[in-house]
Amino acid sequence: MHSLDVLRGFALLGILVMNIQAFAMPMAAYTNPTAWGDLTGANFAVWLLSHLFADEKMMAIFSMLFGAGIVLFADRASERGQSAARLHYRRHAWLLLFGAAHGYLLWYGDILFLYAVCGFALFPFRTLSPRALLVTGIALLSVSSLLFLYFGWSLSLWSEAQLADFKAEWAPSPGALAEEVAIYRSGWLSQLPHRVPITAEAQTFVLVVWGFWRAAGLMLIGMGLYRLGVLSGQASSSTYWRLLMVALLIGLPMVGYGVAWNFANGWGPESLFLGSQFNYWGSLPVSLGWVAAIVLLLRHGALRGLTRRLAAVGRMAFTLYILQTVIGVFLFYGQGLALFGQIERTGQFVIVLAIWLLQLLLAPVWLRHFRSGPLEWLWRSLTYRKRQPFHRH
Repeated sequence: MHSLDVLRGFALLGILVMNIQAFAMPMAAYTNPTAWGDLTGANFAVWLLSHLFADEKMMAIFSMLFGAGIVLFADRASERGQSAARLHYRRHAWLLLFGAAHGYLLWYGDILFLYAVCGFALFPFRTLSPRALLVTGIALLSVSSLLFLYFGWSLSLWSEAQLADFKAEWAPSPGALAEEVAIYRSGWLSQLPHRVPITAEAQTFVLVVWGFWRAAGLMLIGMGLYRLGVLSGQASSSTYWRLLMVALLIGLPMVGYGVAWNFANGWGPESLFLGSQFNYWGSLPVSLGWVAAIVLLLRHGALRGLTRRLAAVGRMAFTLYILQTVIGVFLFYGQGLALFGQIERTGQFVIVLAIWLLQLLLAPVWLRHFRSGPLEWLWRSLTYRKRQPFHRH
């Protein structure tokens, strides 16, 4: 059982803890939990746990694994005497198209487009030393952090009109929230005028000032950690225990302090630019703590049934990521059950558990009969310009 597959499966399921919030509630609630719905009692507990252990952490793991995958794919292509560069760029060109279709047609929270852009840019970096990859990754992470610090510092310089427009997005009025709920409870065509500009902004402006620097930085860190054997489970046990301790003693307290800071400051506009810094940086050690914990479990042979299923989920990550969107759209949007804005955070978590169970059961059964998920097969066939084997027998 390859640790990369297990980690990828774990991260994919963990990402749903955050994505369900974007499927089920108005967009502002994802970054500003006070913008929508009840945030007391069990609902607050669900939000807090998801923020401490999943928010940006699962995406960090997924991004690091994507970076490791770039190295692994190129190494295997070279070993087979194939042009690693040509295959890599063709592979990511198709991923770019998949991401655009996913974002514009189904859900504005797509990450495939961003990953494809990063993949185009990072391929030449794969031959750097592990140390150079880690240092460059941290440097790229710092870019969006510094940009957000600058935006936060400059809030006092914004015009009243600019600040009012930002506040209207950060904490929408009851009327604006009701309008968004009505849009997503309606049909697919009615949703397009809302989803298309959000997706376009995410794949352009947001990508430039935040998404690219964070995702690319994490991918380079992933390349470095893969070269060092950390992501492949080959590092020493003491390395993983140290990573776990850093997560518990530094990462989680940093994220927790950010929660306290944001509530003390009333989740105002400063929370996006300044308050987010604690989770932005704290999520890195926490994500590495998750990696360490999973590798240690694998090393000691614990939870073998679960880790085998996670590995199967990881091998079908592309297909199951899109399946999560399809389920989310069906449950919450008007082309399905139209539950958008009706399910509290506790109910959302129950849905997450149900989808986890479905995918943990489905993936191993599917892979008994097929070599990969259907979208993995399609992507591979398009990359190699040749129909790839699909059925096992």
